[in-house]
Amino acid sequence: MCYAYKKPRWWMLTFPNRPFLDLGYHLYISGQKSYNGVAILSRTPLKDIKTGFAPLLGSETAAIFDEQKRVIAGVVGNVCVVNLYVPNGTAGGEKYNFKLTWLRALREYLKQLQQRFTHLWICGDFNIAPEDRDIHDPVAYHNHIMATEPERQALQMILELGFADPFRKFTPEAGHYSWWDYRAAAFRRNLGWRIDHHYLTPALYERTKQCWIDITPRKQLQPSDHAPVIVEL
Repeated sequence: MCYAYKKPRWWMLTFPNRPFLDLGYHLYISGQKSYNGVAILSRTPLKDIKTGFAPLLGSETAAIFDEQKRVIAGVVGNVCVVNLYVPNGTAGGEKYNFKLTWLRALREYLKQLQQRFTHLWICGDFNIAPEDRDIHDPVAYHNHIMATEPERQALQMILELGFADPFRKFTPEAGHYSWWDYRAAAFRRNLGWRIDHHYLTPALYERTKQCWIDITPRKQLQPSDHAPVIVEL
């Protein structure tokens, strides 16, 4: 389950919850100290909060994945929102294989959700640039982690369940990114990657009015290396 600020936990104390609570948001968080975490903040209380793969795939199947806090889902109205933090993978070896296995588990998880909900909205840090236009220098980073063919194929298999990318609905051209390395003045030079995504099932996709990457927070002092991606229905 996801705890909603009844008993304070360490991650409740470290997550900057008070400003959001003061603004009237409901917070749903699943995290682990010093490592991974996901959260959904909503003006409207969510229902049917689920964390990890276990609620749909079973604890035995999900055990190896749910040690890392990377999945949280909740229902608002008739829409199931799934927030993800896909493993980075690190080039080659055990972590890369874990990422590909995790993505296969995600596909099965979403198939289970599709049996319950018509409207699905998945979002988060996918750690994958789907196409070459999502990288500032696709030649230099050919077959680089986050852009290898197996990663892209794994993501495409998920999208083939019936998901579409609202960002590309409005912005087909290259040069738009959501992540920049802190080094080498990458943000100032726009040497970025588009690895943070929203994916919607057809009816939600048709309702999207706009989708954009808000780079303003990335300009602030000591920012995240990611920028928010915003969808308006």
